[in-house]
Amino acid sequence: MLLKDKLAVITGANRGIGRAIAETFAAHGANLIACMREVSDEKQQWLASLAQQHGVTAHAVSLDLADEASVKAAVRQIASLAPRIDVLVNNAGVASGAIFQMTSMAELRRLFEINFFSQILLTQGLARAMVRHKAGSIINIASTAAMVADPGTLAYGSSKAAFARATESMATELGASGIRVNAIAPGVTRTDMYDQMTEAARDKLIASSAMKRAVEPQDVANMALFLASDLSTVVTGQIMRVDGGMV
Repeated sequence: MLLKDKLAVITGANRGIGRAIAETFAAHGANLIACMREVSDEKQQWLASLAQQHGVTAHAVSLDLADEASVKAAVRQIASLAPRIDVLVNNAGVASGAIFQMTSMAELRRLFEINFFSQILLTQGLARAMVRHKAGSIINIASTAAMVADPGTLAYGSSKAAFARATESMATELGASGIRVNAIAPGVTRTDMYDQMTEAARDKLIASSAMKRAVEPQDVANMALFLASDLSTVVTGQIMRVDGGMV
């Protein structure tokens, strides 16, 4: 098992890419702190089942990236649950589609607040534990929208581009403390966001990839597993594209 006895914090862990990462990490022996906006009985039962199945621990923490107070409270709760953090996966985020002239400043601010500012605040808080232990892996989920300027992606793509760029700065500054920081940029992935896209938009993006297929959440989880494990001990500051070859 690649992550046996490691502690992983995963945001947006209850669905889509985050859920696939949580299940993959647990299968490889990681103890989990699963962050999600609303902690329901159903989600608690899912985590309990995951913990029992793989012989790990799994705790749920409420986290709303649109609320700075919630982010700070989550940092405090995570610190009380886990004095040592081995892996942080910043997966939670939101998407929005509007052409340049129709993008409101309110919507632009909302996406940057959730996809960038709150991600930085959360990572600043949790990275302190990694710095103390001189080890850790931070994995930021970006998007190929940060690199490919499709119509209607101004707000979302720009917020993800900022996060990808921040990944490189974090890697530079935290490397001396033994902390690796990388990002994964998925292409069109079968998640809730995929379902919100028009069929024409999905087909266009899939057709632009070399492999002519959508990315599955498990594809992204497999890359996250590599970056979280000791298989990637000298990999840092990288933006790993998982997009079927959008060249």
